[in-house]
Amino acid sequence: MVALAIAAIIALGTFRDYGLGWDDYAHSEYGQLLLQLYASGFTDTRALSFVNLYKYGGGFDLLSALAAKIMPFTLFETRRLMGAMVGLLGLFVTWRLARRVGGPMAGVAALVLLITCPLYVGHLFMNAKDGPFAVAMAILLLGLVRCLEQYPRPQAASVALFGLGLGLSIGSRIMGGFGLIYAVGALALMAVVDLRQSGLRPAAVRLGKFCLVLLPGLVLAYLTMGLVWPWSVVEPLNPLRAVAYFSHFFEEPWRELFEGELILVPDMPRSYVPMLIWVQLPELFLTLGIGGTVLALVAVIRSREPSNRRAILLLLLLAGTLPVLTAVLLRPAMYNGIRHFLFVLPPLAVLGGVAVARIFEQATRRSAAAGLAATLAFAAGNAAPAAEMARLHPYAYTYYNAIAGGVAGARGNFMLDYWALSFKEGSRKLKERIAALGLAPPKGRRWKIAVCGPHRSPQIELGPAFETTWDPRAADFAMVLGEFYCAALPAPILVEVAREGIVYARVYDLHERSFSTLLELPRPPSGPFTGAALGLP
Repeated sequence: MVALAIAAIIALGTFRDYGLGWDDYAHSEYGQLLLQLYASGFTDTRALSFVNLYKYGGGFDLLSALAAKIMPFTLFETRRLMGAMVGLLGLFVTWRLARRVGGPMAGVAALVLLITCPLYVGHLFMNAKDGPFAVAMAILLLGLVRCLEQYPRPQAASVALFGLGLGLSIGSRIMGGFGLIYAVGALALMAVVDLRQSGLRPAAVRLGKFCLVLLPGLVLAYLTMGLVWPWSVVEPLNPLRAVAYFSHFFEEPWRELFEGELILVPDMPRSYVPMLIWVQLPELFLTLGIGGTVLALVAVIRSREPSNRRAILLLLLLAGTLPVLTAVLLRPAMYNGIRHFLFVLPPLAVLGGVAVARIFEQATRRSAAAGLAATLAFAAGNAAPAAEMARLHPYAYTYYNAIAGGVAGARGNFMLDYWALSFKEGSRKLKERIAALGLAPPKGRRWKIAVCGPHRSPQIELGPAFETTWDPRAADFAMVLGEFYCAALPAPILVEVAREGIVYARVYDLHERSFSTLLELPRPPSGPFTGAALGLP
């Protein structure tokens, strides 16, 4: 509870620091349209055809739109605060899940591992899709664990939690269907063990009772899914249409930087997700997650463990590894780091917590000094990524571990601030510089700023005194990301946003200078590269 309280205090003190990314404005519009859908009695149906977001659930966007009506913050500050609240809920659920599986020590350890995981913390503040989805999947796992513990007659509260988690998961992203695969795998193991121990008829009766008791949970799941993703229930086959839509890459391909090469996102190698997990998770989280996975696998295989215990560990094993294995085998289009795989972090933290509980148990059996040493090692291992998050703030999602050489080693090999959160800080500093220099906009017009990156962020942060453009000709300033596709201009630098010596964004003074483009167009080994391949004009 102390750890959660500290996390809440930090979240409340920092949520305003996070800027807008590429998708923020569209998601805020989707939330408003969902609100209008319900407020109009389903006569205003624009939300059911809004760009491609209607094929995703909009529960977080709807919640943020509602909260913005009553909270004394701007719309985007409210969205950041709601992201923090959802993230705190995910921490609480992960703690409860690990405590149920491995006891109090496992619960505390899993909680601390997730609190000090920069990927989880960084994305929850500003990622409207993947952060809430990760929390929904954690809720589903907790419901499933409770149901498996109480097999064959789960309590009503457990069934309700299962239904709520399933509905929120599929209602957030159709990938929530993974949760059903986890459940089927765990239940199959439970049924096979029961069959061997009790015979066909008693095992079949117990399995049938369990499935019947879960039926109200499935009804609740469907209702919850319809609430947060109304398009999914307009026609019964719409969820399957979403599966078909997302089964192939649905945008114009662009190139991203991976292991020092510019690669089209549909052509990313099978190593994409495992490699990024290897270099972006804190070393201790990575080590304990792998260790906990091995321990769980051994326990699942060993027949002397109780059947429901083995089923629960198999559930967590599948939750932590199956999505990654699926990406390796099927090789879908992959981009934006591993934000689409944030939902494997809570189960990996739980497995890591189970490993910590086992280590601590063995250490304390040996001596009190060994137990103290294990505790101090765990604390030190988590202090390192926590300190790095503080140094990178508010760009924790750009964290790379020591294996990658930190953000300095990652620059030139991987994407860093691909979401362009640094434009908020760059905009603030630009206004401060203009005020300090006593500059005034040209007579009869506003300041004109050319932007290489998402325009909505500087539009919101700079306000009506500025207009944004892609064309640097006749612009007063240029704001560019530090990513590979934005050019380093031979012009005076007014503002630089940097962390640990690595530039995330710059603002140039373009007075009396003219440039034809802000794009850097390298020719990578894999073929020709153009700005159009990035989806840029």
